[in-house]
Amino acid sequence: MKTEPTVPLIKLLTEAGAGSRRKMADAIRNGRVTVNGQVAESFNHPVNSSHDRVQIDGTPVTLSVENPICLMLNKPKDILSTTFDERGGRTVLDILPEKYRRYRLYPVGRLDKDTTGLLLVTNDGELTNRLTHPRYEHEKEYLVQIEGKLTVVEKQQLEGGIRLDEGMTSPARVKEVTARPFNYSLTIHEGRKRQVRRMFARLGYRILALKRVRTGNLALGDLKEGQVRELTAREIARLLER
Repeated sequence: MKTEPTVPLIKLLTEAGAGSRRKMADAIRNGRVTVNGQVAESFNHPVNSSHDRVQIDGTPVTLSVENPICLMLNKPKDILSTTFDERGGRTVLDILPEKYRRYRLYPVGRLDKDTTGLLLVTNDGELTNRLTHPRYEHEKEYLVQIEGKLTVVEKQQLEGGIRLDEGMTSPARVKEVTARPFNYSLTIHEGRKRQVRRMFARLGYRILALKRVRTGNLALGDLKEGQVRELTAREIARLLER
């Protein structure tokens, strides 16, 4: 008798677009995920997408896996990097072209409301994990506008690491630029909440404008603000190279 193929629960959830691997791990860990009415106790719980019933907080999860897609968006200011805002704010999904709204897409990482630039949006859970997990250390480059000019010592402090409430940041790369209105470029490989703003704030500078222009070897290029384009298979492959 042939055995029905199964997939680890966390892999199935992320590939089905239920959320990022990190969020799905938290949901399983907190007992919010059930398989056939029983609370799942393992990330690797075997699931058959044809027969098993999976729910998160009592809501059924559609287990059919969509064709993977990855979009690069030039996020405008005042747009939220989330799939839903209970206060009615506009999200990245609200500004996607209509043809992409049938996909269960979610942003890879976040840009705060006031930050613009490169944001990836996908339904590929494994891709999301590879791009956001700290061990892969994918670089992120930002253009920064501040009033005034960093001193030599301040530049060295950014490059050596800034002490934030949760600990020291990893070394960064800093250089002056003339891409108005920006006057500095900062490259980091961490993804702490509002990290760039907090690093400059420790030195007494308020960021006036902030834009992400590169993730790994993928550059924003001339994609206009508010526009989106699909990544090619080659771009995705290069993005995952380590």
